[in-house]
Amino acid sequence: MDINSITSQVIKAAIIVHRELGPGLLESVYQRCLQTELLEMGLSIASEVPVSIQYKGQFVQQEGFRMDLLVEDKVIVELKSLEKLRDVHEKQLLTYLKLTDKRIGLLINFNEFLLKKGIVRIANGYSEQI
Repeated sequence: MDINSITSQVIKAAIIVHRELGPGLLESVYQRCLQTELLEMGLSIASEVPVSIQYKGQFVQQEGFRMDLLVEDKVIVELKSLEKLRDVHEKQLLTYLKLTDKRIGLLINFNEFLLKKGIVRIANGYSEQI
């Protein structure tokens, strides 16, 4: 499955979860529900994936961070349930992309009245509001 198809499926699943639950819950609740939707769509999911840190070719920390979801081993999905996304959240996802050598990530803030306003796609060093 190509990256655009994967991101499309993730967004579709996130919208389903958001329509069912609405805003205002904990990030962990949305994560579990999104995993359920994605698995029902037949996508492979890894959650709480450790991200190791290399510096000058050496591992300096095996589990520096944890990604919320990795879909089809291609798309990183970072979930939030915040009043507002900030630049630091986009930078966090961009760092995960760089450290794991992945091309595309989705930052999804479920605490929006209209979920579309809470989705940011980050790719190759730039981001765009969806």
